[in-house]
Amino acid sequence: MRRLAGYGAAVAMFAATGMARAAEPVTVQLKWVAQAQFAGYYVAKDKGYYKDAGLDVTIKAGGPDVAPVQILAAGGADVVVDWLPDALAAREKGVKLVNVSQTFQRSGLELTCTKASGIKTPKDFPGHTLGVWFSGNEYPFLAWMAKLGIPTDGSPKGVKVLKQGFNVDPLLQKQAQCISTMTYNEYWQVIDGGFKPADLTVFKYSDEGVATLEDGLYANGDKLGDGRFVDKLARFVAASDRGWDWASKHTDEAAMIVLDNDTTGAQTEKHQKRMMKEIVKLFADSKNPLGYLNPDDFDATVTVLLSSQSDPVITKKPEGAWTGAVFQASKKYWDPAKATN
Repeated sequence: MRRLAGYGAAVAMFAATGMARAAEPVTVQLKWVAQAQFAGYYVAKDKGYYKDAGLDVTIKAGGPDVAPVQILAAGGADVVVDWLPDALAAREKGVKLVNVSQTFQRSGLELTCTKASGIKTPKDFPGHTLGVWFSGNEYPFLAWMAKLGIPTDGSPKGVKVLKQGFNVDPLLQKQAQCISTMTYNEYWQVIDGGFKPADLTVFKYSDEGVATLEDGLYANGDKLGDGRFVDKLARFVAASDRGWDWASKHTDEAAMIVLDNDTTGAQTEKHQKRMMKEIVKLFADSKNPLGYLNPDDFDATVTVLLSSQSDPVITKKPEGAWTGAVFQASKKYWDPAKATN
């Protein structure tokens, strides 16, 4: 096993302080099923990084009927993986969730259209059917349409929104001219479905100025006043970041670890290895440290969500929706800047 500088000292500190006597339980709820999107957590568990941190971590896979926000609100998890738009919309409705670590520093969300549809620019969207994910994933799309001034009511000057399942069937079956895809997942499903890149026009949210922060870690804000809970989260974040760091350097091996945890049997080695390589692009070589939520990126997401005065995703700039305390505390347990091979 590759050891990282600075982490061995942290393990020794755990033992010296008695933390090693009994691993503390932590439950993390994922946003979706076991796949490379969550490789860092599976790697951290597989490599014993959570155990090193004095934690007994349970990783709960998500699915189409699993809403991380609801799981957290009901006390079914200590920490959840979610997108910032969904978290902020839920927070405005009274759910006290707080971002404690930001894994993905770049957006992987895009709208993939067939060139046969005649759509060349966003101005061509009206009059067409666009597939959109819901369950909290629709907020970036709605903010984008609001920015463009395009109604989503199916009117002649607007677009018809097709509630898209978490697949690419609407495009393959010609039910929609555009569908929601992620750079690391559904886009490649479209390619595997028989399309060539030359057959497609892809609009990346990041290129359209409507990118929002995606996979981050969220906890119940009411618990963040407890120093012991914050320390437990800090150790979880440190060990998880250690897992992400390893995964970024061993993408194929990380993909195989994910496959070992797939209980659905739906994942393939080819797709997971390809996905892992695309996932790394969302956090590696970033201007931000692994796990750091940049306030400017937070503000940019808020600006996008507030972009429509008539029907904004959120109605005011949120206060207390994120904290840097857990990230800062995690550095005493593991710091990627000090890690060595």
